[in-house]
Amino acid sequence: MIEKFIMAGETPLHICDSEKGDKCVVLLHGYLESMLVWEDFVPLLYKKVRVVTLDLPGHGISVVKGETHTMDFLADTVAEALRALGISRATIVGHSMGGYVALAFTERHADMTEGVVLLSSTPNPDTEEKAQNRRREIELVKAGKKELIARVAPAAGFAEENRRRMQDYIEDLTELVAITEDEGIVALLNGMIARRDQNEMLRHSTARQLFILGRKDNYIPVEVAEKMVAEHPQAQVVWLENSGHMGFFEEPEKCAEALLKFMDAE
Repeated sequence: MIEKFIMAGETPLHICDSEKGDKCVVLLHGYLESMLVWEDFVPLLYKKVRVVTLDLPGHGISVVKGETHTMDFLADTVAEALRALGISRATIVGHSMGGYVALAFTERHADMTEGVVLLSSTPNPDTEEKAQNRRREIELVKAGKKELIARVAPAAGFAEENRRRMQDYIEDLTELVAITEDEGIVALLNGMIARRDQNEMLRHSTARQLFILGRKDNYIPVEVAEKMVAEHPQAQVVWLENSGHMGFFEEPEKCAEALLKFMDAE
């Protein structure tokens, strides 16, 4: 993987690119993450497909641009990055918040979307309760209490029975929260609150679609996931039976296998 900064339109972007492969997959990280989360997952893919990872603006060491990073802005930045890399089409994989970006990309850049993969993510907008929780997080961050989020969020992503086994990853994710700029966290929270319902768009999209969902996800309860699956018969579905919200950590081989099969790149 070649690590570098590129200009994605007017936005400097921190990326990694394996640079080889006829088919390309772009891995978009979630909230309070960075492209570092894919470090152990990428080797399961890059012998078969070209892999691009990046720090979405506001996280990692990419820049913060304004008080709200809309999903549309993030999707357009990803599209500009692919153009800069000479990539005309790709399969866009979005984990959690990255899935919201992948959906906006599918809507706005259909000609560049080979396929879209929602990895522990949904096309649903925030409920009022969820939006209120995000507003509370914004207040915590602005009050200098980001460590309260770091104490809870990383472990909550994993199925309870996996947390001891995943302790090193949980510590790494906790460290990621600590080094994420406060302004970036606020910008992305504001963007998630403002995002649209993408269910109808997804149903009418011609892009191939895959949902990878954890049966033990604390953020997307199984009844919510099953309802989503029922409402999107056009999408392929892979259930990770022993995973929470972090399936690419908890069951990486199964996750990679599902992705490569979807891309016809096994």
